[in-house]
Amino acid sequence: MSTFSIFLILIVIVAFLLVVVIMVQNPKGGGLSSSFGGGGTQQLGGVKKTTDFLDKSTWTLATLLIILILLSNVAIPGAGGNTESKALDENSTTTQPLPETDALDEPAELNTPANDSAQ
Repeated sequence: MSTFSIFLILIVIVAFLLVVVIMVQNPKGGGLSSSFGGGGTQQLGGVKKTTDFLDKSTWTLATLLIILILLSNVAIPGAGGNTESKALDENSTTTQPLPETDALDEPAELNTPANDSAQ
């Protein structure tokens, strides 16, 4: 298994975990902590810290995803090849002149079945 495949698998896993963590959060700020009886001053086993955990895990997973994507660029097969352009190379002046054509030259007669039947 190549290193690019390993990075690809890790990226998919981290992206899936990031989606799960984001879906657990409530856009209004309640999220998982409000479903355990939050909102009031009562706490059930430190549920008030749940939003902090979800917020930190979101940032951690997002950072990890960006790092994995950047590192996977190094492991792409064929990425270490020659990146210089031959078009800009001054030494490769093996260009051949284009044949001269007249832009106004048009075929005098087209031999197609449509033209033959019209005559």
